[in-house]
Amino acid sequence: MNSNIIKPEVQRFLEKYLKDDVNRIALSKSPFVEVSARELAEQLDGKQRSQKKLPLWFSTPEIVFPAKLSIEQSSSEVTAGYKSNLLKGDKVIDLTGGFGVDCFYFSKKAKEVIHCEKNTELSQIAQHNLSVLGATNIRFVNHDSLLYLQSTEEIFDTIYIDPSRRIENKKVFLLKDTEPDVVSHLQLFLSKATRIIIKTSPLFDIQSGLKELSNVSEVHVVSVKNDCKELLWIIDRDFTAEPEISCVALSDADQRLFNFKLSEEKNADSGPFSEPLGYLYEPNVALLKAGCFKSIAARFPILKLQTNTHLYTSEVLVPDFIGRVFKVKAVYDYKTFIKQNTIRKANVITRNFPHAPEELKKKHKINDGGDEFLIFTTVYPDKLKVISATINQ
Repeated sequence: MNSNIIKPEVQRFLEKYLKDDVNRIALSKSPFVEVSARELAEQLDGKQRSQKKLPLWFSTPEIVFPAKLSIEQSSSEVTAGYKSNLLKGDKVIDLTGGFGVDCFYFSKKAKEVIHCEKNTELSQIAQHNLSVLGATNIRFVNHDSLLYLQSTEEIFDTIYIDPSRRIENKKVFLLKDTEPDVVSHLQLFLSKATRIIIKTSPLFDIQSGLKELSNVSEVHVVSVKNDCKELLWIIDRDFTAEPEISCVALSDADQRLFNFKLSEEKNADSGPFSEPLGYLYEPNVALLKAGCFKSIAARFPILKLQTNTHLYTSEVLVPDFIGRVFKVKAVYDYKTFIKQNTIRKANVITRNFPHAPEELKKKHKINDGGDEFLIFTTVYPDKLKVISATINQ
């Protein structure tokens, strides 16, 4: 880490050119002998990327930013805060410490946190930043995490690991293909801690993961502002029963949870089905990723439109639904809509429909925007419908 980055004159430069083009800064001559143009551009890029994802890091003076990949791969503040509540015990080790966002929030819950990172520069940056942020109970280990775990006599309460999902620049989709291989080393982890938390991309398949891993007590499907961000696999040494699936919808204001078990979903009834009524419900992406389709209708007083149409309806508003709620204005058969449509501006959505939104907008000469939504979908048994609706405020 280049410590000259935190000098007052360099920090003033970064603030002055915060909104400037990073590439222009990189190609310009640096005004500082000790800090190159490339380093200035890297700091500006990191700060820009952190503004929404990591507002505390963005707004704190003297923070040093690593290469953009480390910031892209780090947790956001809101997801790191959520994960900190899943820790067990007082002693936690993060085997993939990285930029240190998770460790910072872990340090608010645990008495001792170990940040393990084999990249020397990244380890130094994290140590500097977390000191600036006032975290005093984090120990830093600049070492290969698996070798460290195998050689240390320390025992931990929780092990956290965020394995790389990109090997030789290619994405992998099985847990055994991540780096480090969490499947092969699971018994090592369980010999060192009673709880293991593994973070993976939401692209990983839950059913496949449950087959690869043992002792999974919970799977948390985490979304932020209706964008699915990560899967968290909670492994408890003595757990042997059916795991619980937690669908987590996070926002700046609150968090919403929906818990269920896969056996509950499997045994739930598919119907009854209904034509669109007064209100239409679109589940949060966390519920959809978790495969929670029938359980929603079993838990809430709502009806499904069709087996493969993951939209729901009710005549009376259900206030606590986790997802978007629309007030239905009108419902058209698709053939009728083709003949009579006069709507020229709307937000087009398709759910279980044979044509894509862009195709429909072009075909029906609809421009994006406005308060109206046109939802093209299939209603039981196989009727193509168009629902005109507005977001229920």
